[in-house]
Amino acid sequence: MARILVVEDNPANMRLAALVLEKAGHQVLQAYEAESGLQAARTDRPELILMDIQLPGMDGLTATRLLKADPQTADIRIIALTAFAMKGDEEKMRAAGCDGYVAKPIRYKELISAIDQLLNGRSPPAEAPPQTP
Repeated sequence: MARILVVEDNPANMRLAALVLEKAGHQVLQAYEAESGLQAARTDRPELILMDIQLPGMDGLTATRLLKADPQTADIRIIALTAFAMKGDEEKMRAAGCDGYVAKPIRYKELISAIDQLLNGRSPPAEAPPQTP
Protein backbone atom coordinates (compact mmCIF):
# COMPACT_ATOMS: atom_id res chain seq x y z
CA MET A 1 0.00 0.00 0.00
CA ALA A 2 1.23 3.54 0.75
CA ARG A 3 3.89 5.09 2.95
CA ILE A 4 2.08 7.60 5.20
CA LEU A 5 3.69 10.17 7.47
CA VAL A 6 1.69 10.99 10.61
CA VAL A 7 2.60 14.32 12.23
CA GLU A 8 0.90 14.23 15.63
CA ASP A 9 2.16 15.47 19.02
CA ASN A 10 -0.19 13.37 21.16
CA PRO A 11 1.36 9.92 21.79
CA ALA A 12 -2.04 8.20 22.25
CA ASN A 13 -3.38 9.66 18.99
CA MET A 14 -0.16 8.65 17.24
CA ARG A 15 -0.44 5.05 18.46
CA LEU A 16 -4.08 4.83 17.37
CA ALA A 17 -3.40 6.32 13.94
CA ALA A 18 -0.41 4.02 13.41
CA LEU A 19 -2.43 0.96 14.44
CA VAL A 20 -5.32 1.79 12.10
CA LEU A 21 -3.03 2.59 9.17
CA GLU A 22 -0.90 -0.52 9.66
CA LYS A 23 -4.03 -2.71 9.85
CA ALA A 24 -5.09 -1.17 6.52
CA GLY A 25 -1.73 -2.25 5.06
CA HIS A 26 0.08 1.10 5.04
CA GLN A 27 3.64 1.78 6.16
CA VAL A 28 3.63 4.45 8.89
CA LEU A 29 6.29 7.09 9.45
CA GLN A 30 6.00 9.20 12.60
CA ALA A 31 6.88 12.76 13.57
CA TYR A 32 5.85 14.43 16.82
CA GLU A 33 6.31 18.06 15.74
CA ALA A 34 6.15 20.03 12.51
CA GLU A 35 9.88 20.53 12.08
CA SER A 36 10.66 16.81 12.16
CA GLY A 37 7.63 16.24 9.92
CA LEU A 38 9.09 18.62 7.33
CA GLN A 39 12.40 16.79 7.44
CA ALA A 40 10.73 13.37 7.16
CA ALA A 41 8.67 14.55 4.18
CA ARG A 42 11.82 15.68 2.37
CA THR A 43 13.88 12.63 3.29
CA ASP A 44 11.36 9.77 3.17
CA ARG A 45 8.99 11.10 0.45
CA PRO A 46 5.71 9.63 1.76
CA GLU A 47 2.74 9.35 -0.58
CA LEU A 48 0.52 11.07 1.97
CA ILE A 49 0.79 13.07 5.21
CA LEU A 50 -1.72 13.16 8.06
CA MET A 51 -1.00 16.56 9.61
CA ASP A 52 -2.26 17.55 13.05
CA ILE A 53 -3.09 21.26 12.98
CA GLN A 54 -2.40 22.10 16.64
CA LEU A 55 1.27 21.25 17.11
CA PRO A 56 3.79 22.73 19.55
CA GLY A 57 6.00 25.37 17.95
CA MET A 58 5.14 25.54 14.26
CA ASP A 59 1.48 24.68 13.61
CA GLY A 60 0.33 22.21 10.99
CA LEU A 61 -1.03 24.84 8.59
CA THR A 62 2.33 26.62 8.50
CA ALA A 63 4.07 23.29 7.91
CA THR A 64 1.61 22.49 5.12
CA ARG A 65 2.28 25.85 3.44
CA LEU A 66 6.02 25.17 3.57
CA LEU A 67 5.60 21.67 2.12
CA LYS A 68 3.36 22.89 -0.71
CA ALA A 69 5.77 25.77 -1.53
CA ASP A 70 8.76 23.40 -1.81
CA PRO A 71 9.03 21.76 -5.26
CA GLN A 72 10.53 18.68 -3.59
CA THR A 73 7.38 18.07 -1.49
CA ALA A 74 4.61 20.03 -3.26
CA ASP A 75 3.05 16.90 -4.77
CA ILE A 76 2.61 15.06 -1.46
CA ARG A 77 -1.07 14.83 -0.50
CA ILE A 78 -1.89 16.22 2.95
CA ILE A 79 -4.92 15.50 5.12
CA ALA A 80 -5.38 17.82 8.09
CA LEU A 81 -6.31 16.15 11.38
CA THR A 82 -8.07 18.73 13.45
CA ALA A 83 -10.31 19.37 16.39
CA PHE A 84 -11.42 22.49 14.48
CA ALA A 85 -14.70 21.66 12.81
CA MET A 86 -16.36 25.04 12.65
CA LYS A 87 -17.76 26.72 9.56
CA GLY A 88 -14.89 28.31 7.65
CA ASP A 89 -12.19 26.02 9.04
CA GLU A 90 -12.17 23.79 5.96
CA GLU A 91 -11.53 26.83 3.77
CA LYS A 92 -8.55 27.83 5.95
CA MET A 93 -7.10 24.33 5.67
CA ARG A 94 -7.60 24.15 1.92
CA ALA A 95 -6.09 27.65 1.52
CA ALA A 96 -2.99 26.43 3.36
CA GLY A 97 -2.70 23.56 0.87
CA CYS A 98 -4.43 20.67 2.61
CA ASP A 99 -6.00 18.23 0.16
CA GLY A 100 -8.58 17.12 2.71
CA TYR A 101 -9.36 17.11 6.39
CA VAL A 102 -10.70 14.79 9.03
CA ALA A 103 -12.16 16.15 12.24
CA LYS A 104 -11.16 14.77 15.63
CA PRO A 105 -12.20 12.62 17.28
CA ILE A 106 -11.26 10.55 14.27
CA ARG A 107 -13.76 8.10 12.86
CA TYR A 108 -11.39 5.54 11.44
CA LYS A 109 -13.57 4.29 8.56
CA GLU A 110 -13.84 7.88 7.34
CA LEU A 111 -10.08 8.38 7.74
CA ILE A 112 -9.30 5.27 5.67
CA SER A 113 -11.90 6.33 3.09
CA ALA A 114 -10.36 9.82 2.77
CA ILE A 115 -6.87 8.30 2.43
CA ASP A 116 -8.02 5.82 -0.21
CA GLN A 117 -9.75 8.56 -2.20
CA LEU A 118 -6.68 10.81 -2.22
CA LEU A 119 -4.31 7.97 -3.07
CA ASN A 120 -6.60 6.99 -5.96
CA GLY A 121 -6.64 10.55 -7.31
CA ARG A 122 -10.08 11.62 -6.15
CA SER A 123 -10.84 14.47 -3.79
CA PRO A 124 -12.41 13.30 -0.54
CA PRO A 125 -15.80 14.76 0.31
CA ALA A 126 -15.83 17.42 3.00
CA GLU A 127 -16.43 15.81 6.37
CA ALA A 128 -19.40 17.02 8.32
CA PRO A 129 -18.55 18.50 11.72
CA PRO A 130 -19.17 16.17 14.66
CA GLN A 131 -22.66 16.40 16.10
CA THR A 132 -22.96 17.81 19.60
CA PRO A 133 -25.58 16.32 21.91
